[in-house]
Amino acid sequence: MKYLIVGLGNPGVEYSETRHNIGFKVLDAFAEASDIFFEHLRYADIAKLKYKGRVFVLAKPMTYMNLSGKAVDYWLKKENVPVENLLIIVDDLALPFGTIRIKDSGGAGGHNGLNDIINILGHQNFNRLRFGIGAGYSKGKQVDYVLENWNEKEIKLLPERLKKIAGAVKNFGTIGIERTMNLFNDKYNAETELLKLQNKNSDADGTSG
Repeated sequence: MKYLIVGLGNPGVEYSETRHNIGFKVLDAFAEASDIFFEHLRYADIAKLKYKGRVFVLAKPMTYMNLSGKAVDYWLKKENVPVENLLIIVDDLALPFGTIRIKDSGGAGGHNGLNDIINILGHQNFNRLRFGIGAGYSKGKQVDYVLENWNEKEIKLLPERLKKIAGAVKNFGTIGIERTMNLFNDKYNAETELLKLQNKNSDADGTSG
């Protein structure tokens, strides 16, 4: 069984640490933990992982966010992956930072990358994992916000979230979308998690109490 896991983002080092590039960041962390490497191929950087009898094709479109559909369509056909085995990883302004929402269909929600994929595929019946980046911007500053680098608090919390999403990706391929949604859709409170992390680090340093 093959699965196409597409992390959305923009190519180029200037975008690598921006909120809009969470899809790339997830796949980079996943690949690093799995000791596999990306190769620059047509429309995308591609890496392949074998896990529990499944093949995961990881794709980072190099077409820029607004033209993501071309890469998705090409690699679905190239690897002969059924659309039900497609998972798109994408940032979401409507969710609080760190919140994970996995769905098996839905609209674009104002996201240009998702919108292009829907237009190219001709439907919206594909799985997506939405990662909350919050909405900490003033009116008219949405584009600036998504293209800003992660702030200090977010950088501290991201490693655990990236690890959790990698687990969700593996489960998507092994137990299916429905059970993965039940296991990984969560309510995430960044302030609470930051406090837990600080306490954990204090305990590790022997500075608590």
